[in-house]
Amino acid sequence: MGWMNDESGLEKCAANYVALSPLSHLVRAADVFANHPAVIYGNHRVTYAQYYARCTQLASALVKMGVHSGDVVATLLPNIPAQAEAHFGVPACGAVLNTINTRLDVDTISYIFDHGGAVVVLVDTQFIDVVEAAIARLNDTPPQIIEVPDAAAGFPATGRHRIYEEVLADGDTGFTWHMPQDEWESLALNYTSGTTGRPKGVVYHHRGAYLMTMGTVISWRMVLHPVFMQIVPLFHCNGWNHTWMMPLIGGTLVCARDITAPTIFNAIADEKVTHFGGAPIVLNMLVNAAEHERRDFTHLVEVFTAGAPPAPATLGKIEALGFNVTHVYGLTETYGHVTECIWREADWADLDKKALAAVKSRQGVAMPMMEHITVMDDAMKEVPRDATTQGEIMIRGNSVMKGYFKNSEATIEAFKGGYFHSGDLAIQHPDGYIQIADRAKDIIISGGENISSVEIEGTLMGHDAVMLAAVVAKPDEKWGEVPCAFVELKEGAIVDEETLIAFTRETLAGFKAPKKVVFQELPKTSTGKIQKFELRKLAAML
Repeated sequence: MGWMNDESGLEKCAANYVALSPLSHLVRAADVFANHPAVIYGNHRVTYAQYYARCTQLASALVKMGVHSGDVVATLLPNIPAQAEAHFGVPACGAVLNTINTRLDVDTISYIFDHGGAVVVLVDTQFIDVVEAAIARLNDTPPQIIEVPDAAAGFPATGRHRIYEEVLADGDTGFTWHMPQDEWESLALNYTSGTTGRPKGVVYHHRGAYLMTMGTVISWRMVLHPVFMQIVPLFHCNGWNHTWMMPLIGGTLVCARDITAPTIFNAIADEKVTHFGGAPIVLNMLVNAAEHERRDFTHLVEVFTAGAPPAPATLGKIEALGFNVTHVYGLTETYGHVTECIWREADWADLDKKALAAVKSRQGVAMPMMEHITVMDDAMKEVPRDATTQGEIMIRGNSVMKGYFKNSEATIEAFKGGYFHSGDLAIQHPDGYIQIADRAKDIIISGGENISSVEIEGTLMGHDAVMLAAVVAKPDEKWGEVPCAFVELKEGAIVDEETLIAFTRETLAGFKAPKKVVFQELPKTSTGKIQKFELRKLAAML
């Protein structure tokens, strides 16, 4: 029957089973890469030994402040070193990290404090006033505030709270990290954008984040010592888990408070940044940067882009500047990216630039840490791979959230049928590559015909005068709904409504062409996503 049928004496023990956690990456890096640059932010430059020591001091200091295992510690910080240190220091004391969107209003922040139950909050001085106002609305014990000033950026300490560096000084560099005993233990709490109703709390586990870091290294073809610029806000899916990933390969994390074209080009030229992730709006910003905002560089910069399907026109232009873009896809509930548009040399090498940009804008296939990602119909059956039939993207794998905090009903609904329901409508190509058609709520139904806003947006972005475009449904007495385009023009560009509509009709069926074009700056979230719910309100009044 084979010797493996006798498993007497074979069991899990301390020697052969250790709970997976991204914390282990920094513990190892502090030894293996001790003197290698770990974090850069202006004059703040620390090695991995120093990075580990600072995170250890933070963990120790939090315990001295009364933080217990399982407590929530929140942050309202931009992408500065304290935010990176919180990603290790908070869970190193057994607490759960809750990074809060710095652009939220007072009422929503207060709700998150109350719902998440934060006992301590690290706050950049820039956001002290809004946090104090949010805390003032709480009925229960408020979180203790640790203020993180940044005098060099124009935000000196207020003098009203304990200061971050002073708190670190109280911490013990010999503190023993609290490593998870079970990799299913909660690591982080992230709140969704909450465009309708209250935001939901998405709970991450250590296992998912660990495997996310491993899978990303493989997918991004990373080798030792990359220089990574943290452009994705660390309050958004914990920056797609990239800060947890850097110690794994001895990477250098370049922090930036404000994301502008000059900031990015300067970091590439001066710090030799090799990788960054960002929404398509970041690519668009680089493509349209003025000549005086750019810097020359000779190395290839690898880019992950996600958040919305990038316009093929943008992809074509950005790569000519020295960037190699890989389109990825994911959600807050999946720790960030979980699919990738892997390059297919045999099939795509001979495509012209326009066709190549189109295929590279697909969401792609499952990344290595995921089990199965596909497109299904309402009966939970996979749709044909015919590049036509629409269904919903369904996701199964280790980098899927534990569930929604204090919301079992929403959790059950999200996991119905054994998959996470993304809410994104897509088609699947014969080669298995997924391509988003639209969010279910963004599909425009005009006279019984389904129209993809993404398709119209991609067409509009191909016009030389267009910086950004967003298309939503506009109520119509005859057709029920018709496409309405909101367009942000490039600086100095001039084009009228009639010309843009005619431009879309060159490639789109007549019923898909926008019936109205509005020229204005588009409302955006802090991660660069266009706030279509705001545009729907405007369209309804036209």
